[in-house]
Amino acid sequence: MLDTRSQTLIIRINKLRQYQVNRLLLCTLTTLFLLSCQMNEKPLPIFGEREVVGTDTVYHTIAPFAFVDQDSSLVTNETFKDNIYVADFFFTSCRTICPIMKTQMLRVYNATAEMPDVKILSHTIDPEYDTVALLHDFANRLGAESNRWHFVTGVKDSIYKIAQTSYFATAMEDKSEPDGFIHSGAFLLLDKQQRIRGKYDGTKEEDVNRLIIDIKRLRRDEK
Repeated sequence: MLDTRSQTLIIRINKLRQYQVNRLLLCTLTTLFLLSCQMNEKPLPIFGEREVVGTDTVYHTIAPFAFVDQDSSLVTNETFKDNIYVADFFFTSCRTICPIMKTQMLRVYNATAEMPDVKILSHTIDPEYDTVALLHDFANRLGAESNRWHFVTGVKDSIYKIAQTSYFATAMEDKSEPDGFIHSGAFLLLDKQQRIRGKYDGTKEEDVNRLIIDIKRLRRDEK
């Protein structure tokens, strides 16, 4: 017959075993639930016009571009080959929504630090003021590395055109505005084929939270 101490030890061992079984069961059920959710997720939408060519559907993609970033490096569509990226439009002297946008984009930058196939492209809409040197200082103050976050400048009309016709974003001069420009606070999510897969309000934390989640979804879908 077992003594009291032995009986207590056996009870504790049995409880520990039951706890481990329950924990394993919970982990298994959680994993199955998450896998089920992923399987039932609809793919992210593809924005823009599309046309049928033969048996293929051709989707809207970003037009060819060539800008210069904060390190005086040429930035083109090829820079983002086989990469997902997030694009926006801003200017450094903006006193309205830009500071909020850059705080939120910094969250995206930090959240994707371990994702080598995710980059950010920020276009200035005031290229006459936002020189390469100024963009360089601006990026440094944010702690942004140019291999992951490109701040680009270029010909003003080219920037406005690509904003409006490729990214479907507002970007233009407007002397009635406090800082002389008008632009949307949109963050655009581009897939590895440079198709727009999401549009988010860069001034709203909850929208940027959704963007970060969608980046992870898109990476998973494009593996």
